[in-house]
Amino acid sequence: MNLKELIEHIKVSAQLAAVLEASGWPKPGNVHRTVGHPDTRYEHFLAGSIALGSPIGEAALRGAMVARGILEISKIGVGRIVRKAVQAVSKSHNGGNTHLGICLLFVPLAAAAAKTYIEKERIEPRGLRRNIDKIMRFTTPIDAVEVYRAISLVGSPHVLGRMRNDEVPDLYDKRARKKILEKGISLFKVMEKAASYDTIAKELVTAMRISFNIGYAELIETFKSTNDINTATVHTFLKILSRVPDTLIARKVGLRKISDIRKAVEIGLRETQWISEMAEKCLDMGGLTTREGTSLIWKFDKKLQSLGEDYNPGTTADLTAAALMIAFLLGLKF
Repeated sequence: MNLKELIEHIKVSAQLAAVLEASGWPKPGNVHRTVGHPDTRYEHFLAGSIALGSPIGEAALRGAMVARGILEISKIGVGRIVRKAVQAVSKSHNGGNTHLGICLLFVPLAAAAAKTYIEKERIEPRGLRRNIDKIMRFTTPIDAVEVYRAISLVGSPHVLGRMRNDEVPDLYDKRARKKILEKGISLFKVMEKAASYDTIAKELVTAMRISFNIGYAELIETFKSTNDINTATVHTFLKILSRVPDTLIARKVGLRKISDIRKAVEIGLRETQWISEMAEKCLDMGGLTTREGTSLIWKFDKKLQSLGEDYNPGTTADLTAAALMIAFLLGLKF
């Protein structure tokens, strides 16, 4: 591939991954083809999935520039591109926050994919993870400030919780930008501090361990055995949910009782452990490959939908999208 073809491949991989994740059904608790939430519909997710393409292309270009020695790795501008992606998604629809987690994951993944290809003339998992790690470790305080700006565009502080007595300021802090710059707190450092209670943050400081080792592995295995991309998507979602409790649900459930984000997530995880257990049971019964498994998945979906939007496994959906993007970057066709 020449540079233009490489950027297009990465851009399309991201858009296709986001579209297919949104289209996977039934993913219990999520918006999907047959279920919408009061303010957010399936079509909003499709619109956002297409809109994030241009910023992802920019991330890929800058990753390629680093590999060619034209740009310093700390100058990729991960935070700025995340903000641009969030803004592009927001402009595409009126359905609220549909892609924040995906933007946070896709931007360094896109830059790493381009860097890996330029260096190795192919995109392969080990090099991809190594470059994700390197890109994140070289992020700057400006990147952190830009991500704070991105989050503030789509999320209210009251649904994000407070970080008590922490060296990293939370979104309530009106002086957060100044503190980040004065203390030299990089985006990697922010995510490292949040990793204990937020799975997206944890992914960004572990070279996307879950997306690769659980998500991508399950996706490829299921697709090989079924030749069905929807089944592979739903099973990937269930596998991740069974192994990694959803911190978005845990946060929302816990914040009903306490504002401290760490304690809130601890409470939420205890109270929602049954969700991971149900996901595992669905897979144990064959998932979408058996009548019994399919029936249980629909019952699981109905249960979570009946509990309201607080029980939407949005983090699991973001990780599923990342697994799909990895698969497409590595050449999966369906």
